[in-house]
Amino acid sequence: MRIIQDLRIDNIEQFKAQLLLWGQQFDDVVWLDSNNYNQAHSNFDAILAVDAFTGIQTDYHQGFEKLKEYQSSINDWIFGYLSYDLKNDVEVLSSENFDGLEFPDLYFFQPKKLFLIKDNTVEIQYLNHVEDELKSDLEYIKNIGDNHLQRIRKVENNIKIKLRIHKDEYFDKIHKMLAHIHRGDIYEANFCQEFYAEQTTINPLETYNKLNSISNPPFATFLKCADKYLLSASPERYLKKKGHKMLSQPIKGTSKRSLDINEDKLLKNRLLYDEKERSENIMIVDLVRNDLSKTAIKGSVKVNELCQVYTFDQVHHMISTVVSEIEATTHPVDVIKSTFPMGSMTGAPKISAMKIIEDLEETKRGLYSGAVGYFSPIGDFDFNVVIRSILFNETKKYVSYSVGGAITAKSDPLKEYEECLVKAKAMREVLEG
Repeated sequence: MRIIQDLRIDNIEQFKAQLLLWGQQFDDVVWLDSNNYNQAHSNFDAILAVDAFTGIQTDYHQGFEKLKEYQSSINDWIFGYLSYDLKNDVEVLSSENFDGLEFPDLYFFQPKKLFLIKDNTVEIQYLNHVEDELKSDLEYIKNIGDNHLQRIRKVENNIKIKLRIHKDEYFDKIHKMLAHIHRGDIYEANFCQEFYAEQTTINPLETYNKLNSISNPPFATFLKCADKYLLSASPERYLKKKGHKMLSQPIKGTSKRSLDINEDKLLKNRLLYDEKERSENIMIVDLVRNDLSKTAIKGSVKVNELCQVYTFDQVHHMISTVVSEIEATTHPVDVIKSTFPMGSMTGAPKISAMKIIEDLEETKRGLYSGAVGYFSPIGDFDFNVVIRSILFNETKKYVSYSVGGAITAKSDPLKEYEECLVKAKAMREVLEG
């Protein structure tokens, strides 16, 4: 059971910064922030969940079954992630590529302390056995001073980033993928490459704050699992459940921004009518519709938005919105399992695409292109797609970020490479200074 207290806050942005700084003392932390991005489907402006009372960490073997059992038995808020390699639990697939990060395949925890922020109100939920800590925690949070907050905003990492796949090799791999497409093995696949640094230490919170301030995305995440960190500026929602309604918002199609207003409008308009980008998006929409239909009430799968262009601080993105309804008896974890991994990060047909991706990529994706989010006590959930993210293993001193793009028959390898660099810009800026 939880005690619940509502709090009105005058300066909510300052409180958010203080709250996240206070949360650093715990081994289990999930911070989700919408950065006040104007979107139709958000439940909260920000959430902080800290300090595991119970938890689950496992590899992909029967991962979804273990999560289902855990979520059903807890009947409380749980927060965590699904790594891309849970694909091996869903299909007969494997992940043999290099893994410098070594994150568990699946990780969730039940927080002792939870803060749900909407507008200027913070709903605080503490498990009963820690309710006596609430008053002193709030005192501490509110007394975190301005100089402390100012100091953590200044970060200069000066890290030398290395490429896992060099430019010529990238072109070679894209040509191999195009050969698969022309042969009819696949229509589209998302090909990703890793950028990394070894023997490197970063300040995770400083690095997250800098990344977040550059991008201000609607699905920003700071996640800490003991010595492992995810610092994410994700613009993409994977899947949301509210009551019997499911909602997925795949992104396919990207354009850079311009400081010149007229040129920026032109870039946005060009993306909207770009034949290649639209075909990429529509293929993934078909895949998402098919995935959702596995658990949907017949006839309930609909496309509410097709190829709508949304603007973010760093890029324009083409986003579609697909919805469905499920029976009350359908388990929430089964919906996730039947749609995982998300279509925007795999390709079509999905299983063939995942096999080819595994063959051509050099790095195990792990948490990159997985999902972070939560289940509520009544079984609703909301998960992002882990992209535009820095991953850090503090013990191994290994820092990594990956970027990818959809390869179709119309792909130009040079343009695909340039799109990757556009997507990597914010992470590179934060890490290299």
